[in-house]
Amino acid sequence: MKRDSYPVEGSAESTRRHDVDWLRVLGMIAVFLFHCGRFFDTEDWHVKSPRTNEVVSFLTLIVAAQWLMPLFFVLSGIGAYHSLWRQNWRQFLVSRFKRLAVPLVFGVFVLIAPYQVYLERVSHGQFAGSFWSFYPHYFEGWYGIQKGGNFAWMGLHLWYLEALFVFSVIALPLLLALRSRTGVRFTTALSETMKVPGVIFLLAIPIVIMEFIANSPASANTLSGLFHRRDFGGWSLLPYFAIFVLAFFVASGKETAKAIQSHRIAAALLALATFAVGYYVIKIRGLSDDSVGSAIIRGVLCWSCLVAFMGFAARHLRSSNSFLKYANDAVLPCYILHQTIILAIGFHVVRLDAPLWLEYLIIATSSFAVTVALYELLIKRINALRFLFGLKPRRPQPLPTPRLTPSI
Repeated sequence: MKRDSYPVEGSAESTRRHDVDWLRVLGMIAVFLFHCGRFFDTEDWHVKSPRTNEVVSFLTLIVAAQWLMPLFFVLSGIGAYHSLWRQNWRQFLVSRFKRLAVPLVFGVFVLIAPYQVYLERVSHGQFAGSFWSFYPHYFEGWYGIQKGGNFAWMGLHLWYLEALFVFSVIALPLLLALRSRTGVRFTTALSETMKVPGVIFLLAIPIVIMEFIANSPASANTLSGLFHRRDFGGWSLLPYFAIFVLAFFVASGKETAKAIQSHRIAAALLALATFAVGYYVIKIRGLSDDSVGSAIIRGVLCWSCLVAFMGFAARHLRSSNSFLKYANDAVLPCYILHQTIILAIGFHVVRLDAPLWLEYLIIATSSFAVTVALYELLIKRINALRFLFGLKPRRPQPLPTPRLTPSI
């Protein structure tokens, strides 16, 4: 989730694309609001309110299960592709390690993930006592793999950093190939096909294929069912990898970018129609998750949502301002912090027996204030914390040059 520069097709020269920065910031706001609502939907979570609501669950279905995390993976894939126009492969891996692996390891071992597991165990009546008395038990068993396991090897909500780091390493040969002369000619030729109306939607095919493979019965026995699970933001890992790789193609051709912008309205209409059909045949009629039809619906819906968001952003979010510059730097630290803070505050708020909307408002406003305050007062200003949260060190400001008064 770093700032992106977009090279002119086939060159290393770049210009700033503020629309991608806006999508990243708006996506982070959506993630924050979504997690604030997880106390009240009908799905399982770390801490739940005694009262759940079907309307909240429906909104969760619309936001999380369709486009939210796929949006981050397509933006991150675009950023990874263009990073190699500014860096060699060694610099790329080092920057990915600092940006993703360091915050992940920090979050897994220090407070971010352990405190969430602690709150979950207390909330479910599985532990009684302080966090510090729980911390030695945090290393007992693998969370999500072994029953009752506590060690959150994926960092809970930080799984995104882990997956993105692994994807960046695995896809590096492809990135290097696309950067070569042959690769540029190949992607340019493919980009030219995007001039044909509607062809842009065929890029949903890799997502459909990966979605079907991930949810097939055979994948349930692969790596302890890791690729079969849908608890990574409502999706399995294989479709995310397809979206990440698709981002390389999106970033490599100007005709693809033009097609995304020109198809933005059609994509939005297709997304609405596909969601209506999918809700009926999957939720009401009970179409199996491992069927071809389910994979087609989810793949087409996901890609049409992404095309719509990228198209409208490219059309209407072209300029920058002071808020965007500040928020874009704060995105990663706030992403790392937000869920732990939301759970810590919501753990107490859901016990108030207040109206649901009021509890949500208290959780959202107070969590936002604490998250931004920690970033502004500590993380932003202390280089050791900047390193742990994936930011570059803060350079000291040069002292002003004294003005000399000429002698008379």
